[in-house]
Amino acid sequence: MLAKTITTTQLTHFWERFDWDSLLHQLIIKASLILLTCFLFWLILAAGKIILNSIFKNTNRISLLGGTKRAETFHSIISNIYRYTCYFFFLYALLSLIGVPVGTLVAGAGIFSIALGLGAQGFVSDVVNGFFILLEEQIDVGDTVQIGTIKGTVQAIGLRTTQVLSADGTLTFIQNRNITMIQNYSRHDLSANIDILINAQTPLDQLQTLIESLTPAILAQHPELTQAPQIIGPTTNTNGQLVYRIMITATSGTQFKAASEILARYLQTARDQGLTLPIPINTK
Repeated sequence: MLAKTITTTQLTHFWERFDWDSLLHQLIIKASLILLTCFLFWLILAAGKIILNSIFKNTNRISLLGGTKRAETFHSIISNIYRYTCYFFFLYALLSLIGVPVGTLVAGAGIFSIALGLGAQGFVSDVVNGFFILLEEQIDVGDTVQIGTIKGTVQAIGLRTTQVLSADGTLTFIQNRNITMIQNYSRHDLSANIDILINAQTPLDQLQTLIESLTPAILAQHPELTQAPQIIGPTTNTNGQLVYRIMITATSGTQFKAASEILARYLQTARDQGLTLPIPINTK
């Protein structure tokens, strides 16, 4: 009972003598400094973003970097480096304000350093692989690629990940160290087939004449075509149907839309000239 009374008395004495005003003052100062630090780093991030955007919108600099796609790629990489650097210094400043001796901890914590080193191996692999992807110009922002089972358009290339947007709207983040093979569909012109369904009664000479007569107009209407449509002639499609095939070559990403529009032109002209074709008609 006596021990309990002494403990209560000591606690009361401590409570009364504790400098609460000083503690509150210190808390206000620390909170103010933390808020000020957050605001300053937000300002630095925003200012850096504006400056980088203005730099990479400069037409002369874009041409020096090798075109818009290359400029967007460098923009993505440099923005990532800048952002990670700001995050690192922000975290360091925040811990220092709180009173955590970051330098001492990192230097003295052997187990922590080993764990950090093991964890950093993956990060270093990502950075190194990303660097060589950029150096060798394997892909650029805006390229249509296939990486493993993921096919889509490159949205960003970062220090750790590459972002690919699929046709269905799925945005996939691929770690750079996992990129071992890239299929890039944007470096060369691509072809597409136009298959017109025919049968034994179809007048092939008349159909060929029709197609050849439209070639000048089609080339004028479709500047994305890099050469005249090439007539392959009668063949079979994947369904075993007899078709009359024309192959077009166009700049990457435009071939299927061009094939669809050219097919519509062939069909309309065939109807106008009274040329009867079987249905359905497939474009592949």
